Amino acid sequence: MKYAAPGSCRPRGGNLAVNFSLAAWGAMYERAVPMAIGRPFQQLADVSGRTELDIIAETLKLHEVEPTDEAIGKLANALIDSYEAGRDEFASRARVLPGAREALEALEVEPTVHQGVLTGNLRAVARIKLVALGLEQFLDLETSSYGDDHADRAELVAIARERAAQQLDTQFGPDDTVLIGDTPRDVTAALAAGVQVIAVASGKSSVEELQAAGARKVLADLTNTTELLRLIRA
Repeated sequence: MKYAAPGSCRPRGGNLAVNFSLAAWGAMYERAVPMAIGRPFQQLADVSGRTELDIIAETLKLHEVEPTDEAIGKLANALIDSYEAGRDEFASRARVLPGAREALEALEVEPTVHQGVLTGNLRAVARIKLVALGLEQFLDLETSSYGDDHADRAELVAIARERAAQQLDTQFGPDDTVLIGDTPRDVTAALAAGVQVIAVASGKSSVEELQAAGARKVLADLTNTTELLRLIRA
């Protein structure tokens, strides 16, 4: 059995399957920052391929706030509250990328694949996004890893594998673990963790940029479900 973990945290999306504009993402921080630090929002850190803990820490620094555990926790909680309050806004502004739902459906019924999420989003935020678009039904969110599990994206791979092994009583070796992502940081995280990676140029990063990061398997998008399944099984 293979463990497939689709997920990315890119400027135009909450994860590999979802398109959510950077402006809308920034709007959530515009609400959260004043609640957390008591001063107006000024600037959002670069979010491409980074974990939320990493984004939060840099955003605090941009507001001249020391990113202590307490400060990070306050902003994380305020961000969750912002997404909770903005569920309807997210659902109206986000969209499922072409081919993503079909790919998730196909992987769900594939007997040799167990499907989770590896995302830089906070656990609560990831669930809000997936539920809003009806995608959570295809994924095992308990054997997944999230942006509040660790600041280093590569560490999320190990966390997801460990959770999957515990929940399913099955060991997933490097050759049995496939990270599907759309940023160079996804590629480097997979390579650092020693697992397989399939890069998808559905976001800001081009096929050439993903290949330059080290990806050997690259798709232009998710519309060819048959090819995606072939690459996962390979």
